[in-house]
Formats: sequence, structure tokens, C-alpha cells
Amino acid sequence: MKSPGFKALGEHQKLNHFPGTFQIGRKDRLWRNLSKMQVRFGKQEFSFFPQTFVLPQDIKLLRKAWEEGGAKQKWIIKPPASARGIGIQVIHKWSQMPRKRPLLVQKYLDKPYLISGNKFDLRLYVYVTSYNPLRVYMFSDGLVRFASCKYSSSMKTLSNKFMHLTNYSVNKKNSEYQTNSDYKACQGHKWALKALWQYLGSKGVNTTLIWEKIKDIVIKTIIASEPYVNSLMKLHVRTPYSCHELFGFDILLDENLKPWILEVNISPSLHSNTGLDVSIKGQMIKDLLNLAGFRIPSREDVVTPCSSASSSTSSLCAGNGERPKVDLSADEKVKRAFYLKQGEANRDLMHTVLDVLTPEEIRVLAESEDELNRRGEFERVFPSPSSSRYLRFFECPRYLNILLDEWEQKYWNNRAKCISLLRPLCQQGVHLGTSDPAHMVRNCRTMKGKHKTRRESGSFKMLKSVCLCSGVSTATAPGLNTTDRTWLALPEPGTGFIPVIHLSYGS
Repeated sequence: MKSPGFKALGEHQKLNHFPGTFQIGRKDRLWRNLSKMQVRFGKQEFSFFPQTFVLPQDIKLLRKAWEEGGAKQKWIIKPPASARGIGIQVIHKWSQMPRKRPLLVQKYLDKPYLISGNKFDLRLYVYVTSYNPLRVYMFSDGLVRFASCKYSSSMKTLSNKFMHLTNYSVNKKNSEYQTNSDYKACQGHKWALKALWQYLGSKGVNTTLIWEKIKDIVIKTIIASEPYVNSLMKLHVRTPYSCHELFGFDILLDENLKPWILEVNISPSLHSNTGLDVSIKGQMIKDLLNLAGFRIPSREDVVTPCSSASSSTSSLCAGNGERPKVDLSADEKVKRAFYLKQGEANRDLMHTVLDVLTPEEIRVLAESEDELNRRGEFERVFPSPSSSRYLRFFECPRYLNILLDEWEQKYWNNRAKCISLLRPLCQQGVHLGTSDPAHMVRNCRTMKGKHKTRRESGSFKMLKSVCLCSGVSTATAPGLNTTDRTWLALPEPGTGFIPVIHLSYGS
């Protein structure tokens, strides 16, 4: 569906796509966006995809690389928007290059890891429940798809798709293809991912390290799509609830067991032709539907679309039947602007973001904890205890990503404690909005805890920026225009003080 079509979604409806995910779902866009990330952050961080050219734009660059690679270099040709192995060729002569454009041309990974002489790839299921804040899950199992002919690097075999392609839709046509219905068995041309880990573990391979490298690839690839998706969400989607998406990541292991990304599918096949497919995809879909957190709308909601609260009695936000407010208050905007202004370098200051939780922050944190509690066999890979390092890869820093990261650092090993903190607040309906000063930056002259306080004052006309009068820092807060008098309490970097600033608005 094209991005403007998302405007037709009611607030009670949910679609298995975000607008703009074609930025990683189309092969040409995937490589363009990963290449941009590689330029910004270096090959050490983004070395998990082969050298790639998009024709006709990169024809001169390809010709140069082709000549440098020599006669023994193999190249794989892919249509940018095809699936199921359609149109893919492996070539080694310039004269074999198809004349039809556009095309994706990549250096062929001609030294794959082999099992019993066969090449294989991994189909992994990645589920994104939200792009702002970003929440990414990976299913613990997946599919291992084998080519149905034993691998050879000989130039004479390049036309044999049953040898060089691992797509099930291609290999099932081979009379030598062997099915496998046992998800525990290492037999046939399709295995369960967990069976592969067991097989490699028996060979002394550190499969945990491979899994960590694959998670790194997944997180960075999703982040590469993030600026496009969030900009289109703002333009075309009424509420974040309306979108979620299941991706199929295809990963190849080379002879050194280094994972490489081959492509990302935005509509991965859920067909189940064998008992193996049913056991893996069935469990995955069951867990996904639980994780999605569908809300059952009332008749009034369907007639006049608006989202209703979950009816689950075990969730933190259940039972009040009210819609959480969407618009941020002035003090919430000020707080967000302040912390975004600091940047990732000031980690000590970032830790104070949890000191005073606003109603919207409580709602986001409760939603995140509810969701995590429903994950089943999915693993949340972002945010996670080790995901702070990925914040620098975002083109635009997002306040809610910072909030969830700090929350995860503080409570990852004690979820019971964080739930006991959120549950009474949600039972009181604080997440729906409150005038309680304990949960508002505005009117908060002191903040409980170990910090000292002091008061400073200043006077401003039109509020275009919020200046801490000590001159320590400035936080911009676009869109604020009010005649209210506001007291703002925010931590001052590098001190034990919280300056309390008097803001005066007016013409």
C-alpha cells in the first residue's frame, strides 16, 4: 500500500506494514541506505553486505570494479523488486550482463559455509512493533534453506540455480530436493534454525557469537529505514497503534561463519507445506499476534474511530476504558527538548531522565513492559541492556529511544521492580494525564532524591528557547506559545543542583 493510503486507517485498525519500509524491502533501496550508513560510520560498523552497484546509475563504477576484480571474480545479478529467486543470475563475463534495467549487481559471496557440501541461508523473522520509540523483536527459531545440489565454485556451474540459489521456491522444482517434516532433525534441504545451532554446537562452533552478530545486522538495518518511516508516519498515520510489521531477513554464513545480509522481505511467506513449517511459523504467528496487543473496539469506536484500551486484566494499562492523550503538554515538550539538546556525550545527565516521569512517559513505559511480557519466543533486541551503542546510528535522535534505553539500563535485571513502580501509577490513571506536580516538570520547584536545589529566575517574551539562567545549557522547544507562568526544574550538567527557572511568557 502506498503511504497516503495509510490515512484511511481508523484508530482502531492495525495493518502489518509501516509506510516507507520499502526503503529496506526493495533490494536497491536497501543497499543505498546501508551504503549511506557505511559512509557515515565506516566499514568496521557496516561490513556485513557485499559490494553493490545499482544500474544504470552506477554503471561506470561497476565497470571499474569489474576490471579490478579480474576474470575470476563472480557477480550476482538481481532485479531490485523481485522475489522467490526470479531473475537472479550468477555471471563472470561482462557480455553476460542483462540489458534490461534497473538491476542490482553484487560481488558474489563464492565461499559460503557448507554442510555436507551444500550451500544454505537463514530465514529469520524480525518483528517491529513501533518505530518511535523503536522496538525490535527477533523470533528465536527460523528456517535453514539449502541449495539442492552440492556446491562448486567452478565457472562452468554458474548457471545451475539449484546449486547457487537457496530459495525454496526454486529448489522445490529439483527432482533431487528432499523434504523434512521433523523440526528437530538435521536432514533434507530445510532445517529448523535451532537444529542448525545444535549441529554447529556439536562441531565446537560458538553459535551465541553468531547470533549476536546477526542481531547487530538486524538492528542496524532497521535503523537505516527509521528516518523514512517516522517522517511518513507523521504525515499519514493517525496513531502509532495502527502499524506493526513482520520482516523476513535472509542471512548467509561464509566459510568463516561471518553473517552477511542478502535481503529483507517485507511480506515473508507464511505458507506451511510441511510439519517443519507448521511448527516454526505456527508458533511464530501465535506469539506475534499476542505480542501485537490487539484492542477490541467498541461499536462506538468503529462508527467514530478511536482506540479503546486493552481489555486484558493482566496488563498495566488495563481496565479504565479511556484513551490516553496524544498531545504533549508544554512541560513534556520542554523536558524532551532539554534532554535531546544534551546529546549522547553527557551520559551522567541522561541518567536523570527517569527522575520525574510525565504521564506520557508512564504510558510509553507501561506499554513497553506489557508488550515485553507477551513476547513468547520472541527476543527483544532493541531496546536491550546492550543497545545503548546503537543510539548514535540514528539520523535524528528520538527522546523516547533515550527514555527506554535508560529504563532498560536501570531495570533490565529486575523487571518485577519496574512493574511494581508502574502498576500503581496506571491504576491511578496517571498515564492518562494528571495535575499531580510529582509527575510534571511544570510547577515542580523541587525534585525528590539526592539532588540539592536552588532557584534562579529570568524573564522572556515569546518562548522560542528555554534558557537555564546559569548559562549552562539551552534547550529549544519548538511550537510552545503560552501565556502561563511556568516553573521549570531540570538537572544541571555536572553538578548536584537542579536549577529552578521562572519562565515568563507574553507579548
